[in-house]
Amino acid sequence: MPFRRPFNISIAFKLGVGLGLALLAERLIFGHAPGTTVGVFALAWLVGTAATRPGLVREPRAAIALGLALLLALAMLDRPGFLGWLLFGVAITIAAMSARVRAGEPAWRWAQRLVVQGIVGIFGPLIDLRRLKKTRRGLQGPPPSRLLRLAALPLAGGIVFLWLFASANPIIADAVGRLRLPSVSFDTVARIVFCGLVFIMVGATLSPRWRRRLIALPSLEGRAVPGVNAGSVILSLWLFNALFALQNGLDLAFLWSGAPLPEGVTLADYAHRGAYPLIATALLAGAFVLIALRPGSETAERPLVRRLVMLWVAQNMLLVASSLLRTLDYVDAYALTRFRLAAMIWMVLVGVGLLLICWRLLRNRSAHWLIDANVVATLGVLAVVGVIDLGAVAAAWNVRHAREVDGTGAALDLCYLDRLGPSALVSLATLEHHATDPALRERVSAVRYRVQSGVLETQADWRSWRWRDARRLARVHALIGDAPAPARVWDRSCDGVIVTPPRPLAPVPGPPEIVPIPEPRPAVAGPAQLTPKTGD
Repeated sequence: MPFRRPFNISIAFKLGVGLGLALLAERLIFGHAPGTTVGVFALAWLVGTAATRPGLVREPRAAIALGLALLLALAMLDRPGFLGWLLFGVAITIAAMSARVRAGEPAWRWAQRLVVQGIVGIFGPLIDLRRLKKTRRGLQGPPPSRLLRLAALPLAGGIVFLWLFASANPIIADAVGRLRLPSVSFDTVARIVFCGLVFIMVGATLSPRWRRRLIALPSLEGRAVPGVNAGSVILSLWLFNALFALQNGLDLAFLWSGAPLPEGVTLADYAHRGAYPLIATALLAGAFVLIALRPGSETAERPLVRRLVMLWVAQNMLLVASSLLRTLDYVDAYALTRFRLAAMIWMVLVGVGLLLICWRLLRNRSAHWLIDANVVATLGVLAVVGVIDLGAVAAAWNVRHAREVDGTGAALDLCYLDRLGPSALVSLATLEHHATDPALRERVSAVRYRVQSGVLETQADWRSWRWRDARRLARVHALIGDAPAPARVWDRSCDGVIVTPPRPLAPVPGPPEIVPIPEPRPAVAGPAQLTPKTGD
């Protein structure tokens, strides 16, 4: 009976590539801080995907997605991070799925495919085993019981002869005695689980899954929204424009022109309290335009409604600009942080979204066009943020505009720079190099030395070594050279101030010591007493 192999070379090759990538990830990444090795593994993943599926390079969309994934992998050689890794995963997954997705698919359908791919990919190996089992049933070949009977005699005979030879030959006995099963420890189990997760992850691109039935984008076209008609929309737009004009007028008076605020209200309070609620207001305004003013609807076709919408969108843009100015004023008073920088980027994205909504209304674009445009803008901003270190930008700004440097900015927060870690290393060295106050220089030197020591410790391991940190260390050495460590560098707080050890408490006096009174000794007779009297 002829014997046919239960799987072809392509499946075996994909399994081998997947196992090789899993072992490579365990060697490069497991148990160590993320370093340049993350980018190396991303490049290896790209090569493995292209090798197992060479047709992707000839497909235009897949080639573009692979090119973007290559750029993200190269960026992770310099700055590995979660955001860069997430975008890389999206890019390589889109490339892997592009071969069987028709051209012109909107982002809404792509998002569903990515979600399904992420969920089903977890159970991918089980699905492949089930398919392999069904395929094996239709193939001709020896059953498993026959294979077992076929191998029983060779195995049993080989074990007996090996035991006899080990008894007769000390060299063979020593070699057999050294054979030990690997010890099962927590580290071993963790490594096996890690390799399994990586194998599932890379298998999602080596053998992607597809789902043809997708959820259509909810649409309100042709449907009447309860309580929304031409009259209510016009009244709403008049009222909304009046309320927005009131808010924007106050912002123009106090934020933009610098008019004095009422008594008891500081500029910092006025700026901080309004930044984020006003962004929520702009988002609600955008949602109102999307629902009540759909392209092709009765309200959207009226010239008065269009003019009122344009005026309202312009006021929303002024509101977003005022929110940005509020945040900048708050930064001037309380310094810049990564969160505040990300908030300003988010405000710019909100403004772009409002402009896209307005353009959709004017050009009668579809909802898919609006989603695609927002997705492209968001992914572009995230890609830039994934490459740029926002912590380093915040540290450089704070050092350059610190009150201790130019005398006008916010007070320098060395504790925040200490929390930023490697991101603030170059800024700390720059401030230490240019500081004129000896006390400030000593504090900055202490913080810089501790941060630099942590970076050197991380760079000592080749798995966690980072190209960007290597350039930072070179820049620090060019600024201050091999500066000695300040006194008591590890006895200082996060802002470089020496922590005075607490005074020892005075000992509590114990009970008075009781000295025993010695007992009187008996009188000892002298020589005169021992001489007998005469005449007795």
